[in-house]
Amino acid sequence: MAHDARVTAWRPGVGGVREVFHASFVDHAYPTHTHDAWTVLILDDGAIRYDLDRRHHGAAADRSVTLLPPHVAHDGRSARPSGFRKRVLYLEPEVLGTELIGAAVDTPTFADPVLRTRVHQVHHVLGSPGETLEAQTRLAFVRERLRFHLGARPGTPDLRPGVADDLRDLLDEHVVDGLTLDRAAAMLGAHPTHLVRAFTGRFGLPPHAYLTGRRVDAARRLLLSGSPPSEAAVAAGFYDQAHLSRHFTRYLGVPPGRYRAGGIVVGRR
Repeated sequence: MAHDARVTAWRPGVGGVREVFHASFVDHAYPTHTHDAWTVLILDDGAIRYDLDRRHHGAAADRSVTLLPPHVAHDGRSARPSGFRKRVLYLEPEVLGTELIGAAVDTPTFADPVLRTRVHQVHHVLGSPGETLEAQTRLAFVRERLRFHLGARPGTPDLRPGVADDLRDLLDEHVVDGLTLDRAAAMLGAHPTHLVRAFTGRFGLPPHAYLTGRRVDAARRLLLSGSPPSEAAVAAGFYDQAHLSRHFTRYLGVPPGRYRAGGIVVGRR
């Protein structure tokens, strides 16, 4: 690795995402290579040049998204002396489907500010432990838009009446242990993005926001019963105390410790 490189990489534990990779390079050049995963790339600074299947391409830090398909040879280098800064999602092959590799070779870059914003949102939430449902939800909408650009047209939603209420019931049953979007969709017989849209239309907020609100309510009850924030966090379904504190403060305007200190603990002196 070149001396000018700054790299952060991790596996987020979210279905479909093999790796998250953030990097800043000045003079590093990738040799020709392949991946067995889909590469979803956005540039935050600079510009790059690359060959994909022996065709010349480029990308810049703008409102576009670059998609490199699995099993297709490519390289990469900076197009400017100052280098480039990028963020990458490596997605499992089945997320988009290998049948779309050819379309991605023909058109690997999409000038789509909505898609870029959605990819940015996935990176943002993957940097916060405990936000699995939100990450899956945002990734599902990235997948949907990428497939649209690659020519795969979505089917017509066939949602039975009451499916949004059924999802709410499932979320209520899994406040502490959580529920993945894929599992909920399979249980209810609905496409993930269609299910999220139905829930949001019915209740005015997406499923992950509803689940977070339920967990904050549970934590409030635990805190007022005398539980310290560290215990209340885990018991209410949060990843840790920091995870609880971030959402609790956003909802109630004060951190859990101050909320507990200002409350009346029933049954204690």
